[in-house]
Amino acid sequence: MSKHVLTLLFVLAAFIQARSEVTDISDRLEIFVDHALIDTMEGATLELGQPRPEEISMTFENPWEGNFSAAYMTVIKDGGTYRLYYRGGTKAENGTTKPGTEVTCYAESQDGKTWVKPKLGLVAFEGSTENNIILGPTKRRSSVNFNAMLDDRPGVPAAERYKGVGAGTGREEGLIRFVSPDGIHWKIWSEEIIFDGYKLDSHNVVSWLPAEQCYAIYMRAWSEGGTPGHPKPREAYRTIARSVSKDFKTWSEPVRMQFSGEEKARNLYSNATMPYFRAPHVLISMPHRMISEEVVPRAELEAYKTEIRAIANSIGDVMLMSTREGTTYDRTFMDAFVRPGMDRGAWHARSLFASMGIVPTSHDEMSFYVSTNYGIPSHQIRRYSLRTDGFASIHAGHSGGTMTTKPIRFSGEKLVLNYWTSAAGRIQVELLDEAGKPLPGYAAGDCDKIIGNEIRRVVTWKGQDSLRDVVGKPVRLRFRITDADLYSLQFER
Repeated sequence: MSKHVLTLLFVLAAFIQARSEVTDISDRLEIFVDHALIDTMEGATLELGQPRPEEISMTFENPWEGNFSAAYMTVIKDGGTYRLYYRGGTKAENGTTKPGTEVTCYAESQDGKTWVKPKLGLVAFEGSTENNIILGPTKRRSSVNFNAMLDDRPGVPAAERYKGVGAGTGREEGLIRFVSPDGIHWKIWSEEIIFDGYKLDSHNVVSWLPAEQCYAIYMRAWSEGGTPGHPKPREAYRTIARSVSKDFKTWSEPVRMQFSGEEKARNLYSNATMPYFRAPHVLISMPHRMISEEVVPRAELEAYKTEIRAIANSIGDVMLMSTREGTTYDRTFMDAFVRPGMDRGAWHARSLFASMGIVPTSHDEMSFYVSTNYGIPSHQIRRYSLRTDGFASIHAGHSGGTMTTKPIRFSGEKLVLNYWTSAAGRIQVELLDEAGKPLPGYAAGDCDKIIGNEIRRVVTWKGQDSLRDVVGKPVRLRFRITDADLYSLQFER
């Protein structure tokens, strides 16, 4: 074979490889929580968002609620109704819940801010059904950590529009599956126990993953053991595993998740992993990171007259992770997403558990919920808000910076940005070919200045927004950013 032919083959192979590395984002929304689309940044950084603490959403005064009610909670938005699920049970003298009496409670809201606990008349508690209990005690104590999901895809039977899972504690292992037509009236879907023998004492959460077209359960796991026939050793730490199913019936063997960017092993007590409602191909996770430190002295904890074992020995915060692929979490951000506040009740074990559920509470705001002051009389749930898509952003200061994407292909004809500049700031966008050369008509000098604070801004070049002549072609985007943040982009049809 001649040298000329070999050279042509080499060039062809390189071309094919380059083409295969182009990411097709079609018309989907892309958020900047990782480096999936980022090739290079100069003078710009990927910055973690700052959730804002809002009003207290819920406290627990009823006799079927206690100081341990909200460690595991789920929030779902179904049309105009927000639904919140949390744990209750017979309250002991010290505020704890008597083992075996756990129930699942329900609250609802029309705005995600003001919550009511309806008297449902479904489950008797101490002789009365005037309460907000939706699931009573079960043999396997599945109300200890019940989790629900809304499965409103076309073709799903009406009686199974909601699905849920729950597991017990201690010797009670495995998961029970539940279904409901309305999120209030529940029944056991199958008496079969899935993952029998696994130690699942945490909030094990279930979702439908549109990108993979399957259900997934993200569950408690251990660095070693915690599986059938393999008890966990004393030095094992808490982590996360995943199992998937096409039909909610047959589940794969759980696989421990891997972590990119992890500086060292940490106990992750929960995970709250869910598809982001505006970009469901990206899963957001808000685990409780448990740190072996004591801030509040034992003598002060004893004054709460509660179970000291449950609230001593550690502190914790909420982290932000994401995943786009199977069994790997991206840990771009190692800083806390939610820190304990000034209330000393937040500075002991198992305070700050984030809800399974991030929900829109206005066109430019989304909310999630955090339980705090675990195990003491001031136990409560607080709402936290974020700008829509505001988990993180590409940020550059007054001196300016650039971010260039990897090669992408898109199907939409307009580029829409979610961004925020200062009065002196701006963003400009240019389209480049795969070699990094500006395309005619789409250079930075052609881009009309973008200044302001908008969830949805259509980019224009010399007054024109149509990208019809570039649709389907491999390109790169280069953002020139000055004193501004870029949260997301989308090529809309």
